[in-house]
Amino acid sequence: MTADRPLRIALVHSFYGTSVPGGENTVVADQAAALGRAGHEVHVVAARTDDLAARPLHALRCAATVATGQGRSPSAALQAIGPDVVHVHNLFPNFGRAWATEWTGPLVATLHNYRPLCASAVLYRDGAPCTRCPDGDRWAGLRNGCYRGSRLATLPLALATRHGAAHDPLLRRADRLIVLSALSRATYERAGIPSARMALVPNFVPAPAADTAAPTQAWVYVGRLTEEKGILDLLRRWPRRARLDVIGTGPLERDCKAVAPASVRFLGALERGALRTLLPGYRGAVFTSRCYEGAVPLVYLEAIAAGLPVLAFEGSSVPHAIRAEGTGTVTAWDAPFEDALHAAERVFPKLREHCRAVYARQYGEQVWADRVTGLYRQLTA
Repeated sequence: MTADRPLRIALVHSFYGTSVPGGENTVVADQAAALGRAGHEVHVVAARTDDLAARPLHALRCAATVATGQGRSPSAALQAIGPDVVHVHNLFPNFGRAWATEWTGPLVATLHNYRPLCASAVLYRDGAPCTRCPDGDRWAGLRNGCYRGSRLATLPLALATRHGAAHDPLLRRADRLIVLSALSRATYERAGIPSARMALVPNFVPAPAADTAAPTQAWVYVGRLTEEKGILDLLRRWPRRARLDVIGTGPLERDCKAVAPASVRFLGALERGALRTLLPGYRGAVFTSRCYEGAVPLVYLEAIAAGLPVLAFEGSSVPHAIRAEGTGTVTAWDAPFEDALHAAERVFPKLREHCRAVYARQYGEQVWADRVTGLYRQLTA
């Protein structure tokens, strides 16, 4: 195969339902479009939960598929496409895993989260990171009903992961595993995945439109209003003197509004284009996640692309990125928050152009396309 020949690429993804918003569906759509713009032939082999959920016994079929690895397979569609490389993003809950062991062509899988290690996929429980299952207590997730608060719902995932990540059919078969952050790579390495089999290729976000608006004095939080995101703890600390816009919805919305001072506005969920229009007008972004986060989150990428430095609390992959890239400040949950906010207010105006430069250098579309295409070509040579 010549080095510059366009590749035929098949992306395999089980799309989560729109009732469970998340970044993975967005990432797959963005990456398919980017690979197409780079000149490659891209096919998305999809199973869409929104389309399948209304079918009889859908939940039971998914449970059996997850528990056994057998079930819906993309193999027939892949054989019809004849791809140079197959790139699996997500199989849960609609695709089985066993088919991967029989696929003979180059195969890449992205580890978007910690699902092979953890029923909840986020390594978080009871207000803190939790690694009991990957550390050897394989049934801890089942005892605690870590998936949707239900032991019954957790059972298929506990069965699927009981032997550990190194025995997962997809992870064992893949020629290369893409991890999205240094923290994710270290976590999977501790779980038994050799570092040599993993490649660090962070996600990207499309370039923002040029913006000349002067920033206001307001801060912004963007994300789900859930326990592991730390939003309630932030609002309990937020000072009345400072403006904060909260963008997002979730099960804790009522609790968040109850504890928030009058300086906090709740804007609800925004369409992506509207969010990108608003971001450059803020002083900075606040990132509060208490869980590890499998990727450097899209919220962080969108923030620095818009020139927003980030104030992050310890506990996720974002503090690692901030320290490595100089894109903001990091504080501990038990540190005085007013001190951290004052420090950020002093330094953030000087970081805006630096944040945009980091985005262009590390998280732009062409940077990502070059990285992932280089990986594909190594496997297809």
